Amino acid sequence: MTTNPHQDAQDDVQYTVVINDEEQYSIWPTFRDVPAGWREVGVRGPKAACLEHIESVWTDMRPASLRRHMDAASDAR
Repeated sequence: MTTNPHQDAQDDVQYTVVINDEEQYSIWPTFRDVPAGWREVGVRGPKAACLEHIESVWTDMRPASLRRHMDAASDAR
């Protein structure tokens, strides 16, 4: 059985908000290295605070490449 190490995380675990090149957000525990392809945005804290930050800034869930493509298509009209 595979378990998620973050699933049963203690309340004292600190997270960092990360973003990838497609401007998709996630959270990552601060005690682990941020995975390749992701970078920290400068927001750290408890899980709930990080998720609240993401909810307030990630208002368009489409990947950045799709937004650019759709913007270019609408500009061409």
